[in-house]
Amino acid sequence: MKRIKLKIEKFIIVVSALIYLLLFISCGDEIAKEAKKLNDFDEIINRGRLIAVTEYNSTDYFIYRGEPMGFQYELLQMLANDLNMKLEVIVTNDLNKSFRLLQKGESDIIAINLTVNKPRAKKFNFTNSFLQTRQVLVQRKSADYKELALTSIEDSLIRNQLDLAGKKIHVQKESAYVHRLNNLSEEIGEDIIIVEMENIEDEQLIKMVAEGDIEFTVCDEHVAKVAKRYYDNIDIETPVSFPQNLAWAVRTDANCLLDTINNWIDNFRYTTEYALIYNKYFRNGNSTRIVNSEYYANLSGKVSPYDKWIKEHSRTINWDWRLLASLIFQESRFKPNAVSWAGAYGLMQLMPGTGTHFGVNRNSSPDKQIEGGVKFIQWLDTRFSNEIKDESERIKFVLAAYNAGYGHISDARRLAEKYGLNPNKWDNNVDYFVLNKSNPQFYKDPDVYFGYCRGEETYNYVSSIIDRYEHYKNIIE
Repeated sequence: MKRIKLKIEKFIIVVSALIYLLLFISCGDEIAKEAKKLNDFDEIINRGRLIAVTEYNSTDYFIYRGEPMGFQYELLQMLANDLNMKLEVIVTNDLNKSFRLLQKGESDIIAINLTVNKPRAKKFNFTNSFLQTRQVLVQRKSADYKELALTSIEDSLIRNQLDLAGKKIHVQKESAYVHRLNNLSEEIGEDIIIVEMENIEDEQLIKMVAEGDIEFTVCDEHVAKVAKRYYDNIDIETPVSFPQNLAWAVRTDANCLLDTINNWIDNFRYTTEYALIYNKYFRNGNSTRIVNSEYYANLSGKVSPYDKWIKEHSRTINWDWRLLASLIFQESRFKPNAVSWAGAYGLMQLMPGTGTHFGVNRNSSPDKQIEGGVKFIQWLDTRFSNEIKDESERIKFVLAAYNAGYGHISDARRLAEKYGLNPNKWDNNVDYFVLNKSNPQFYKDPDVYFGYCRGEETYNYVSSIIDRYEHYKNIIE
């Protein structure tokens, strides 16, 4: 009996130990999960960049006269500024790809007007809503609608959702419109033929309706109202849903990021600034002029009247022409007659002495101005090329020297080497000493030959050109 009792006691001890171990592991998992929740935003802070995926169209994100614009872009930029970090934008009109990028951790936010519904809520966390809308049917009026009476026009249009039975409707793949049309098909007891279109967004589908390529599409009403300004032969008066919330999406484990964005939305959406941004893109009649402009880069691929010469001269220095265009925008906003307070002139804002050295003066043509500026870039590149072999790194040094002068950047490189940093690397190395070259601790250093420099301007100059270049790459082939 004693042996049996001892065996039972040992069994109880072993089982208790196993239960304790399982509880410890379980608690450890919970602690790890909580730590991950707390740390999801720390990763973004440490990275210093907020990565968002959005669509390119005439309201969300586009390039106009060389400048990135758009409702989603401006909101994202406001958020990034408030968080004191840089914004990186990934662009795709493939909604399925947007979801994949988020799930794989290659982006932090999907910044699109996403309809909040149950199937999506199982896969993603949605931010607080900043817009409400309903889905509407986009259909084409008859070719002679301008000569017809209003009653005749109405007779040719679908107004009753029951009449969608058997109709073919093209919509963006994986969109909330697919979910709604499937539900509507169940509600009316008849099949609606839903054609899911890949790598295409609402505005493109609306254009296809207006031009007669497809018969119907469905989109959010606020987008349809903007599109109606430049396609007056479409009708958008038939709703297919009740009002719905629109929001951004983050991963389900990004709780800290979600809370941060929600706090920002709750504070920002009732401000005058938000109202101005909303009105700018959804209530402003100028959107028609922008879309029809030859400098609406989403359609034309152009950023300026001087793209031909920018492309031609960029080849002599082996630069992507979009990078050179970004520099010219930064210098003059593409104004060949621009003159700065310091006397710099033209598209490339060359100082008189520099211009003369490279064969340019105030009366030079835009073509010659660009040629002279490119020669100056080439001269700077040659001076850095012996030591900075990495071409992408060297570009940043050339940009900085274009703004501040070769001497000041050489000073910053010597300081970097003196303090144990890499004199041939810009980010988090030489850029620190450029940024702080207005600090007496550094500009009075015996290894500094060119003295004081307003380095913050140069630091922001390089950053702005590189950031704008990334936007150009997003939109322009």
